[in-house]
Amino acid sequence: MIRRDTRSWLSDLQEICERNFDAPEEARRQIRQMAGEWSDANREGVMEDSLLEGLNMRAYRLLNCTDDEFSRWLDDLNFWKPGWRPEGVRESDES
Repeated sequence: MIRRDTRSWLSDLQEICERNFDAPEEARRQIRQMAGEWSDANREGVMEDSLLEGLNMRAYRLLNCTDDEFSRWLDDLNFWKPGWRPEGVRESDES
């Protein structure tokens, strides 16, 4: 099994969002599909639990925000950095 690093997974998520910046619903559809792939990778031992948690926290925000908020998340450079956590959530190394 080939393990991908955190930045690789984050880059894939960010790329989907940027490619569909003017079509947030399409981005959300693709994010839902990616989330299934993340779960599979985690179950297969290819993805650490902390990385899955970090990706899921980002996906939750992207899936449940307004279109304007989607654009703001997309422009938030910290959101795309490894280790990002929402206010009040403890940081970890992987996500």
